[in-house]
Formats: sequence, structure tokens, C-alpha cells
Amino acid sequence: MEQGPASWGACAPDVPGCVSVAETREEVEALIQEALEFHFQGMAADSEPIPEPSSQVTYVDVQVPETARQSA
Repeated sequence: MEQGPASWGACAPDVPGCVSVAETREEVEALIQEALEFHFQGMAADSEPIPEPSSQVTYVDVQVPETARQSA
């Protein structure tokens, strides 16, 4: 998910074209879930394989200098 100036957006990298946009994070989470379920139902109805997840997320800890925090 990504927050823009006036909205939130979500996409599913393993399912090209499956995206959602909403005013709040909660709304976009619900919409992307609905979009993925609908997309997978269509794929199943067409006997297409559901893609295995391939995206990965990693978090790293970073030390931010105090001077950088004060200028923000």
C-alpha cells in the first residue's frame, strides 16, 4: 500500500492489473482484498492457475542522525 496526497493505493505485484484506490487505508485494504478474491474467482472459473506469491518484504533498522530529525 502507498499513501498519496489525497488517497491510498494498493496493488498486487503478482496479479498485474489488480489495483485499488480509496480515501483511507482501511478502505483500500478492503477493496484490494475484494479485487483479489474476484480476480481469483474468475481465474478459477476459466481454469487458470492461481499465481504463487513471489513478492517479498524485508524491514531494516536504520540509525537516523539527530540532525536529520531536527530538519524534518
